[in-house]
Amino acid sequence: MTSSFKVGDRVRLATAPPYFKTADPMPMLRPGDLITVGAIGTLMDQRPGGYWGVRFETTTLLVDEAYLEAETS
Repeated sequence: MTSSFKVGDRVRLATAPPYFKTADPMPMLRPGDLITVGAIGTLMDQRPGGYWGVRFETTTLLVDEAYLEAETS
């Protein structure tokens, strides 16, 4: 699967997933309302299964590519 994103891109959370997984060495599940829709983050790394490590203002989370869109501003 080829992604339209690359490490370092700024992205926006397009829709909220039911839950988030932290990008910590020991990942934990967090509620889907932890980050608001429209929040801007930076792609830190790509993970298997279409997931990206995304650094938001307060935390770094694993987010499925389907919930992200490119930041255009």
